[in-house]
Amino acid sequence: MRDLKDKRWIYLKGFLFLVMGLMASAILLIECPTWKTAGMLALAIWCFARFYYFAFYVIEHYVDEEYKFSGLGSFIMYLCRGRKRQP
Repeated sequence: MRDLKDKRWIYLKGFLFLVMGLMASAILLIECPTWKTAGMLALAIWCFARFYYFAFYVIEHYVDEEYKFSGLGSFIMYLCRGRKRQP
């Protein structure tokens, strides 16, 4: 699959992720409207966002500057093959 390069499509893709996330969250809160559910949902979203930041930004900028990830599958393969080896 080739890279997405058109800025309009990139913005559309980002906003569609936002809309889908808001819809899924709303449906979950409508199904189970409790403070506990809202809190756990907020915590899960925050944790997944921090993991995504870790998987791409932190690894690329602080751990292994030479490796460039193309997605979460690439990150998993990076972990399975082993980290950057010391000379």
